[in-house]
Amino acid sequence: MSITFWGLLIPFFGTVFGAGCVFFLKREMNDSVQRALLGFAAGVMVAASVWSLLIPAMNMSDSLGRLAFLPALVGFGLGVAFLFLLDKITPHLHAIAEKPEGPKSSINKISRTMMLVFAVTLHNIPEGMAVGVVFASFLNGGAISSADAIALSLGIAIQNFPEGAIISMPLRSEGNSKLRSFLYGTLSGAVEPVAAVLTILLTSLVLPFLPYLLSFAAGAMVYVVIEELLPEATREEKTDICTIGFALGFALMMVLDVALG
Repeated sequence: MSITFWGLLIPFFGTVFGAGCVFFLKREMNDSVQRALLGFAAGVMVAASVWSLLIPAMNMSDSLGRLAFLPALVGFGLGVAFLFLLDKITPHLHAIAEKPEGPKSSINKISRTMMLVFAVTLHNIPEGMAVGVVFASFLNGGAISSADAIALSLGIAIQNFPEGAIISMPLRSEGNSKLRSFLYGTLSGAVEPVAAVLTILLTSLVLPFLPYLLSFAAGAMVYVVIEELLPEATREEKTDICTIGFALGFALMMVLDVALG
């Protein structure tokens, strides 16, 4: 149980540490460091989507024979579609963070603050569900090992680190106190362990659908990588650091899954 407890909190800690940058950095995170972290997180999440989610989903469906890929395909497509629709009804994080203020600055600051927290919170719900699904499978003796589950949590935590900073640092630059900016950044990630715990509590209901749910989580994470992480890490055609980070993250996740899984 201790592995599960800490595993569920790891992604939240990533957000907390990222938001804590407001106490140590004057303006913003070093651009190269941010690109490397985003690339690394992208590599971990892509590898986790394959080895920790899609392959186990297909292994759980081996009774279908040559159609064992079907639950994984359906779940993956639904995960991508869900995040696509979510992006259509909520603003992109980086678009909000870079949005210039209008003439009514005090009103715009409040609106921008709430939009930032709201957008990140909504995007964190599927990630929390993904962590809950893999730990539900681990706790019930499924195809997911403790190493798979922890590695997935670490990958999401690494992604959450720059997200926490992206919220807290702009809020600080708007005139909010360091503590208030930190709290806003932290609260945006609090939904992840809540979503994970709720998913585990519903284990009896989700077990029959685990292949679909695991691949749903894979689709959601791959969408986040393509839509959010890589564009931010490779903006202005600066791709070298991101590419190296991605390769290192992918390789690390592959090693963890094979050696410890």
